[in-house]
Amino acid sequence: MIENVEKRWAIHHKIISEDTKYKVITMYAVIILLTGFFFNNPLEILKGMGTVLTSSSILLTDYMEIANIGTAFFNSGLMMLGSIFLARKTRAHMNGYLIAAVSIVGGFAMFGKNPYNVVSIVLGVYLYSRIQKERFGKFILIALFGTALGPLVSQITFGFGLPLWAGVLVGNIAGILTGIILPPLATSFVKFHQGFNLYNVGFTAGIIGTVFMAVFRSFGLETPTVYQVSQGNNLALASILGVYFGSFIVTGYLMNEHSFKHLRELMRQPGRLVSDFVTTEGFGVSLVNMGLLGFAGMGYVFLVKGELSGPTIGGIFTMIGFGAFGKHLRNALPVMLGVFLATQLKLWDVNSTGAILAALFGTTLAPISGQFGWKAGVLAGFLHMSMVMNVGYLHGGINLYNNGLSGGIVAATLVPILDAFREEDSFE
Repeated sequence: MIENVEKRWAIHHKIISEDTKYKVITMYAVIILLTGFFFNNPLEILKGMGTVLTSSSILLTDYMEIANIGTAFFNSGLMMLGSIFLARKTRAHMNGYLIAAVSIVGGFAMFGKNPYNVVSIVLGVYLYSRIQKERFGKFILIALFGTALGPLVSQITFGFGLPLWAGVLVGNIAGILTGIILPPLATSFVKFHQGFNLYNVGFTAGIIGTVFMAVFRSFGLETPTVYQVSQGNNLALASILGVYFGSFIVTGYLMNEHSFKHLRELMRQPGRLVSDFVTTEGFGVSLVNMGLLGFAGMGYVFLVKGELSGPTIGGIFTMIGFGAFGKHLRNALPVMLGVFLATQLKLWDVNSTGAILAALFGTTLAPISGQFGWKAGVLAGFLHMSMVMNVGYLHGGINLYNNGLSGGIVAATLVPILDAFREEDSFE
């Protein structure tokens, strides 16, 4: 039966080799890295990387602001290439989940992840695989997503006033410990939200970050409130990003046999974990979907008269990545609408960075609108806006995927209620 399904899939989809998929995603990572030199010269980027590597990197530390735009793009591309290298070495398939992982690493490399603060976490996951006598490739995705706790390593190293040698030692021990406990916790916590929160490891990282912060506070250690966000670069950044997003659509169109076929089928999927669009609908049409989400994210920023900065670009890059793994316009836009409506009735300005990030990253709840209909998606976004603005204190900004923690709580609360009270297709 499985062979017959695979044959039917092959008849209706153009087969794209693993090597080709790796080359395409690598090409985009290289483009992001090289974009840095469009804004700054090599010496400025080198100095900027020194600033980035030695920053505490807790939310919100925009690398465009503390260093420069070129450094942020260079760091993003570098981190993506490192992720692709690890995936290739572990023989991981370039499916939707891996594309989402590589993209989220690149997105948060704009404001929080850097080569220093992620290595020990990945090493911890590797050690877990050795302890379990399993192949590291089985856990590579958790390792990549788990770099959400990079600021934990940086804050201990540079932010608590420890001697440098002690900060490096304790920070990296904490990173290794985090990597070791991530896989079993991530596997367990997916049951909590039933797959309706796409950032499952973000929820897991939020719980781990909350535990670490509780321990820190018991010793009188507190993370400062950080809000370092760049402004005034919309025109230049929009020009670059517009070409970038457009190239996804064009490349996908060409690789999808010069057509948009299967895009409609893709947008009919609810998106609940695990929804790998690359596997079910094809690599080409997934690229098209990714480009459309990129434009949707950037369009929202301009609609509310916001700023393109490291964090907001990180949010858009994350939307793009999950365009291969659970998100599409049909299930993401209702959640964004819910966040927008919340800003009209609540305390937060619609064009503030926090509110914009809630709309972009809040699409982690897209499966709710995909499963229960657009009205449920609006409700999820509305609730998410309140939740995400309050959970950051729990982990003190050392978990970059704050929306993943919030999304997990909203999904776990809302989904059972929707299940209990809906009639079949009542939200459609």
